[in-house]
Amino acid sequence: MPSDASPINLTHHFLIAMPGLNDELFGKSVVYLCEHSAKGALGLIINKPSDITVADLFDKVDLPLRRRELAAQPVFRGGPLQTERGFVLHEAMGEAQPVGTDETPPAVAQAIRAALAATDDDDTPAAEADEADDPEAPAPAPSVYASSLRVGDLEMTTSRDVLEALSSGAGPQQVFVSLGYSSWGEGQLESEITENSWLTVEADPRLIFDTPVEQRYDKAMALLGLQAWMLAPGSGHA
Repeated sequence: MPSDASPINLTHHFLIAMPGLNDELFGKSVVYLCEHSAKGALGLIINKPSDITVADLFDKVDLPLRRRELAAQPVFRGGPLQTERGFVLHEAMGEAQPVGTDETPPAVAQAIRAALAATDDDDTPAAEADEADDPEAPAPAPSVYASSLRVGDLEMTTSRDVLEALSSGAGPQQVFVSLGYSSWGEGQLESEITENSWLTVEADPRLIFDTPVEQRYDKAMALLGLQAWMLAPGSGHA
């Protein structure tokens, strides 16, 4: 990006893959961006279900599931990184640290670091890697859950306590569960947008929680007044 270009913040936005993006995972994907700053971006693909259900996941982590309405819900492929780690999107439940202001990215990065503390350095998102040694990074604001980031009216939780709440029959009403996440390094996402790999639009949580999986890509396009057939591969503007 040009040095005089204004920085963009696409936190709480959808990335919509352009029809010409040929990738097994990211092709025809819709990504919800949980964090975007000058240091990089982190998000979850919301329309690529895996072959396991929420009930399967709870069996895997040795927890009962007393929220039976969630049992058959698919667990999604959130991205290619940390595919054994769970990420839960849900409505805001407490005073989690909000995202999207100049003051909050260090706290966001710190919370993500805590959630991913057991992972290898090579799998650490660029945003958190660059700020890992920042002694001035403030502690995240209190939340109902141990590792949770406020993103608009939603939270992304990576700690086991949200699963324990669901296991007991409590927890958030609206729940999206993924294994793995997607990450972009400094300037990488901006470059991909410039190359017409992605369209962007402000996120609508109804697309995450209320829209059938097979309709999410088309419905995300519709937020821009577009349909996929209107965009020939390689054309369009984000």
